[in-house]
Amino acid sequence: MIGVMLNLVAIFFFAAQSPSLPPQATQLPPAVPPVPAPVAPVVAVDTRPHVALTTDLGTITVRIEDKRAPVTAANFLRYVDTKRMDGFQFYRSTRSWGPANQLIQAGNRGDARKNFPPIAHEPTTSTGLTNCKGALSMARLNPGDATTDFFLLLSDIKGFDADAPGGDGAGFAVFGEIVAGADVAAAIFNAPISPTAGEGVMAGQILDPHVTIRTARRVPAPADAPAGCVVKAG
Repeated sequence: MIGVMLNLVAIFFFAAQSPSLPPQATQLPPAVPPVPAPVAPVVAVDTRPHVALTTDLGTITVRIEDKRAPVTAANFLRYVDTKRMDGFQFYRSTRSWGPANQLIQAGNRGDARKNFPPIAHEPTTSTGLTNCKGALSMARLNPGDATTDFFLLLSDIKGFDADAPGGDGAGFAVFGEIVAGADVAAAIFNAPISPTAGEGVMAGQILDPHVTIRTARRVPAPADAPAGCVVKAG
């Protein structure tokens, strides 16, 4: 009996003297924090209307500045959405004005009953837009008489801006620009000219034959649409 007790005391003594296991040996390895998933960049969606003008010579796509020039934009889109623009014609090229003043002009050259009432003039000094190369601008005789006719500029014509030195203080209302099909606009500009048609400033500028807009329809924004130049910097 005494021997058994001595053995138990010895076991207790040696156990008490044994070093304890380090705490980390009895713990699970620390958890590795999860790697956050990459955040996709936020791409701004262009909500401005875009219109494809399908002509005899190809398609020109224009972007409409409906926030900056709401009156002029709404007028253009009204002709598009009612399909009244189908059959309008590009009938003018200003090749005779030289390389610094290049534009083509289109509008209703048929039934005048397709015309909506004239619209109020929106000068570039109010819209913050400018008549740069590619601009879509409203044609007019006097401010406030514009209906269907519009220009596509193939060169900068800053003399068309309302604040241009020596201008009439009203200029021509910009309301959009070309984002695709500039080569088609150039083909229209270089199309044959009538040797006899046109009077005054229009002499030597009338296309023969005219280039018809077969359809004008809203389309999604092109994926590669350029930033453009009509919105003035600053």
